Amino acid sequence: MRAIVHDPAAGLRHTDVPDPDPRPSELLLDVRAAALNFLDVAYHDELFAPGAVLGVDAAGVVLAPAADGSGPPAGSRVVTFALGGAWAQRRAAATADAAVVPDGVDLAVAAALPAAGVTALHAVRRLGPLLGRRVLVTGASGGVGRYAVQLAARAGADVVAAVGNPGRACGLVELGARQVVTDLADVTMPVHGVLDNVGGPLLAEAFALLAEDGLALSIGQASRQPTTIDFEQERRRGGGRRLEPFTVPSGIGPDLAVLLDLVERGQLDSQIGWRGSWLRAADAAEALLARQVPGKAVLEIG
Repeated sequence: MRAIVHDPAAGLRHTDVPDPDPRPSELLLDVRAAALNFLDVAYHDELFAPGAVLGVDAAGVVLAPAADGSGPPAGSRVVTFALGGAWAQRRAAATADAAVVPDGVDLAVAAALPAAGVTALHAVRRLGPLLGRRVLVTGASGGVGRYAVQLAARAGADVVAAVGNPGRACGLVELGARQVVTDLADVTMPVHGVLDNVGGPLLAEAFALLAEDGLALSIGQASRQPTTIDFEQERRRGGGRRLEPFTVPSGIGPDLAVLLDLVERGQLDSQIGWRGSWLRAADAAEALLARQVPGKAVLEIG
């Protein structure tokens, strides 16, 4: 089997590795498509051991079902999530983090859903009822951001999408954003919630825009910068505003099923901005880090 692995000296390369050995609650997948996420390319040294097969999102066909009887049978089209192993021809994944892909949904489209789509889904749910409320999404042009704009708009929110430059704003209004800004100074009214994917000084600016009892979720740190907030100034504003670090629990299979249903019904778009052979994984990673991919990047495995 050929797999893409990370070599600290040589970057991304191909190597021969054995098929993964699934646990009883894991299925073995013949991978057809895998997504790249910012965490895969920006944080791989922190999350993955040297030489490990990278990637968390993969879709394909079940080669061997889970030995404990959970999950779909062999031959099923599924999408999976697991920390590592996605950028390969075979991967083991827990059935609790897998979902059957409807026949009408492309496996590459499904592969773009797990990490980014489920993160956005959980974050929108965490904000509570959104009908008629204003929600700010920072880093709105990225994978999580574009899902968050769509899902928040579906929930009835007035979505303000913040992007780094005008060129990154393409398509966001069509996805449901009421307003697209490149500078938070242009957000002149308070917001009920913030879904922040950028971190750094931008998170502090976004937090200062919260209305009374508003909630800001720190989802990602694409800026790779720390955030400093003047809480004395915030105390003087009052209002019980909250800031939470955001994580997604395991067992996301049901959430994947929800997203796949929306995709099948044409009510959610995976927003794939780069798609190509896994032999071009290094190109995709470079484009993602350079902010040249609107939405998701997907590798076709073969």
